[in-house]
Parts: sequence; structure tokens; C-alpha cells
Amino acid sequence: MLLPWDYGVRNLARRPIRTLLTFVALFIVVLLVLVVIGFVRGLERSLARSGDPDVALVYAVNSEENIESSSINANVPALITASVEGAWRRYQVVHVSPEMYLGTRVIAGGQINGLGLVRGVTRTAPLVRKDIRIIDGDWPSKGEVMLGRLVASKLGTSELSLAVGQSINFEGRSWRISGRFVAQGSAFESEIWCGLEDFQTATKRQDISLVALRLSPSSIGLLQLFCKQRTDLELRAIAETAYYAALQKHYGPVRILAWFIVALVASSGVFAGMNMMYGAVAGRVREFATLQAIGYRRRSILVSLIQEGLVLAAGASVLASAISLWMIHGMAIRFTMGAFALVVDEFAILIACAVGVSIGCFGTIPPAIKALRADVAASLKAI
Repeated sequence: MLLPWDYGVRNLARRPIRTLLTFVALFIVVLLVLVVIGFVRGLERSLARSGDPDVALVYAVNSEENIESSSINANVPALITASVEGAWRRYQVVHVSPEMYLGTRVIAGGQINGLGLVRGVTRTAPLVRKDIRIIDGDWPSKGEVMLGRLVASKLGTSELSLAVGQSINFEGRSWRISGRFVAQGSAFESEIWCGLEDFQTATKRQDISLVALRLSPSSIGLLQLFCKQRTDLELRAIAETAYYAALQKHYGPVRILAWFIVALVASSGVFAGMNMMYGAVAGRVREFATLQAIGYRRRSILVSLIQEGLVLAAGASVLASAISLWMIHGMAIRFTMGAFALVVDEFAILIACAVGVSIGCFGTIPPAIKALRADVAASLKAI
């Protein structure tokens, strides 16, 4: 025969301080798990959304995946469009975007805020980067820049210092902020965009970093063949989705480390829960002995103790999930690749709640078994 369900629930209220401490410990563990998983999911989503299956990238073959170090001749876009068929056209405008991509020190709000990612583009860039949408201000003119919504997080400065109409400095020039844009959570949201010619003048360079072009999937092979044949240009062509998939593999060790931290936090939470339950159970020896004396089996008492742990763990998991959705989800953090937003989705909540419930269940069993193995007669005399 099992103990009544409300017996275990009422026991939680009889020891409010101990119950509150156990609840807070479980809440912190679940919240930490959610933060780490949100980091992993945010990184994965940012890289996954950055690739477009209809876009190909052409850059220097010796730069591998590091486009910032790529340098190719400025006439490469014209050579590609003249030699490779399949590029999208609309109103006789070819969907090709020559770009210069560079990391440089940025000064905003009167102080150096760190390394910013600047992309020099032309008016054809939105034809290729179709996810770009201006949410405030206008497209940059000469001497102006347009900022992604995560640039402030990347630079570690306030949103007010990067408002439309303010100025930032890089490459020895002052640039007026003309607008802000979003890109559906992709890596572009942590970038600063300006005119390509302006950027070339500021950096005293005539080359470009890459060419992005929108073309039919069957033409990517032709583009790659062109790059192999023109060995004098030293070019490499790759689908944009393949490029960001390679970046995901590059950040694979980071994700593995993050999951290891999740396992470490979960295991430490189990031991913390066991420690708390040892203290809680140690003061209830006479109670357990009395229940056994009036006819309840040890298995029934163990089930009631597990029920108490599960109720606490479930409540802490629900509260931690609600807090994370309110405060953590969408929080932007800096990273080597730029910045991205933490993502607390269904998968993150499922894993975190599973960890919390596991702690509530398995953290209760060892101390409960130890207490229930004690002799009934001796336990009844315990103080």
C-alpha cells in the first residue's frame, strides 16, 4: 500500500527553509543547463541560417575558410559573369555581389569597443543576400554605414551609441550610421555594411575579398570548373551552404565542450541534490520508523520520498524554463565569428527539464535507501 499523494506534498510545506533551499539549488542547475544549451543552439542556428543553397561564394584558394584573409582581383566578378552561365538576372541586372570583408578596430561612443566585422558591398548585394531587411533608416550612401542588429553586442557597447544618426570610427575615418538591418538570425546581423568603393578607399586597397552570386544549382559545377581552369586567378568556388557547414565542423569542438559542460552541471546537480536530501532524510528517521510500525512498507515510503523530489524538481524546471524564455532567449553574446543570440527552444527545454527531473528522482534514492535500512526499533528511539 502506497502513502497518500498529498502526504508527500504536505511534507514539503512542513520544512519550508529546507524545501526552499533545495528548490533554489534545483532551479540554478536547470537554469545553467538552459544557458549552455541555448549557447549551442544559438551557434548552430546562426550558422545554419547564414547559408543560401542558391548562392555560391568565390574567394582566394589559399585562404581556406578564412574569408577575411582572402584577396582577389576586382575584375573577377566581370570575368565570372562573362564566362559562366546560369547567374540570375532581372531587368538585365546580374545577381552578383563583389564584397570586401574585413575585421577592424571600431570606435563607438568615444572609446575603442573591439574588433568589428565590416563588409563593403554594392547596390547589388540585396539581390544576392535576400534575407537582408532594413528595419530603421536607409541604405548607406557615401561616408555612411548600416549596422546589423547584433553589432552592439559584438562591439560590447550600448544600443544608444549606435543609433541611426550617430557616428562610428574605423580605418581612420568617421562614418555616419544610416540604418539598421536584420537577416533572420544569420551571421550577417553582427556585421557593419558600407559602400565597397568607400571601404576600398579607406583601406587603400583595390582588391576585393569575395564574390557572391546567385545562380542555378546546376551551374555551381560550371563555376567550380571555371575556377580550376583559371589557375592564374587562384580562385575557389563553393556553395554558401557548404561553406557554413564547414564552419559548423570547425566549431565542432566548441559544441562538444558545451555538451560536456551540460553533463558536468547535470552530474554536479545530482550530487548536490543527494547532499541536500541526505540532510533532509537524516532528520526524519523517526517519521520513517513510525510509518513502518503502522504498516507501511519501505518501498511505499521510498516512492513517497521520490514523489517529493519530483514535485520540487518539476516546479524548479518549470520556473527555470519560464525565466529563460523571458530573459535568456534572444540574448546576444559575442563570439569569434561575430555575435549571435541564445536560443531556448523546445529541444533545450526538454533536455533541461529531463535533467531537473532526473536530479529530483535519482538524487533522492541513495539517501532514502540508507535511512530506510535502519532498524525500526532503534530509529523510533532516535532524537
